[in-house]
Amino acid sequence: MTQIPDRAAAAAGRSSAAFDRVLAVVAERRGEFEEKRHIPRDVIAEFKNAGIYRASTPKKFGGDALPPAEFLRMIERISVVDGSAGWVASFGSSLVYLAALPIQSQAELYADGPDVVFAGGLFPVQPAERVEGGYRVSGRWKFASGCKGADVLGVGIKAGQDSAGRPLTAVLRPGQVEIAENWDVIGMRGTGSHDLVVDGAVVPEDWTFVRGGEPTVEEPLYRYPTVPYAAQVLAVVGLGVARAALDQAVAAGGRAGYTGAPKPAERATYRIAVGRAEAQLRSARAFFYEATEEAWATVAAGDPATADQASALRLASAHLAKTSFEVVRAAYQLGGIAAIADGSPMQRYLRDASVVPQHAFLQEGMYDGAGAVLMGVQPFPGYL
Repeated sequence: MTQIPDRAAAAAGRSSAAFDRVLAVVAERRGEFEEKRHIPRDVIAEFKNAGIYRASTPKKFGGDALPPAEFLRMIERISVVDGSAGWVASFGSSLVYLAALPIQSQAELYADGPDVVFAGGLFPVQPAERVEGGYRVSGRWKFASGCKGADVLGVGIKAGQDSAGRPLTAVLRPGQVEIAENWDVIGMRGTGSHDLVVDGAVVPEDWTFVRGGEPTVEEPLYRYPTVPYAAQVLAVVGLGVARAALDQAVAAGGRAGYTGAPKPAERATYRIAVGRAEAQLRSARAFFYEATEEAWATVAAGDPATADQASALRLASAHLAKTSFEVVRAAYQLGGIAAIADGSPMQRYLRDASVVPQHAFLQEGMYDGAGAVLMGVQPFPGYL
């Protein structure tokens, strides 16, 4: 058996302990996240300590550049505890976008270490004025999840589009951006997905990139399909929430109800519903990770992922988001009258799971795109 060197073993132990601490902190403070409508910076620091925000930092800059399945399983585990925390942690993957920055910009970005939090409000894309050496950026952008804990922020601009007509992302420091706190929503309340406002900030051209553009780092992670990966990290949040809700329904099966009727576990209808939901969730999860591992094996071998593989990632993600919400809804209905109480965790599970398939990357249209690829016809623009 290969022996792990002592220092490596110690580092692995610290990493495991740090991740366990993240789960404990999230469990203790998830009510606070919902109340404050963001994840506080001291919790983001715990995420950093556990390696979540170096997961997509290039190895050449001291990062881990984790295989996607490994990172996705981390986000799944956090999301079982709290969906908002999982959603914000999921943007530990977003540095794959910044791999399209010039190498010298990346070197500056990681000069103080590989644990960098990037948040973006990329839409609606706003026009920017071309000035000497860069762009003058002004406007307002929506849905900047995790922006209050970010080290750098990105906004979408129209100036300098690439040959495919894709907009640029301009990278700014927090001092250049105003956060308009308007995240007033039904679910994922703790994500702090506020608007970003910029007024005339000048961004050098070397601090702009095309999202999903050609990477300047030659490592396997940056050959993995970028936009499908962005969909995956959100879909897996729904998976974690669904796992928590279904576990809650299973645990509730042995408890007597208010009316003195047989315990839920003694009713065939309850058992059938739980069994069906378990099969649905595990099936969607298996497809999701199967597609992930297949695409990763290709890029790890030095080849680009195929169109079929990229499409499978998008299909598996949209299907997982939809299935996870269906499972949570079934678990909520199994909870009966007790599930409607404000104190019931089923309330939060239902609200959070409902948000995931609403994301543009995970809506029903992805089935259309996947069907087009399967049948050899052109999918809608932007799907691949």
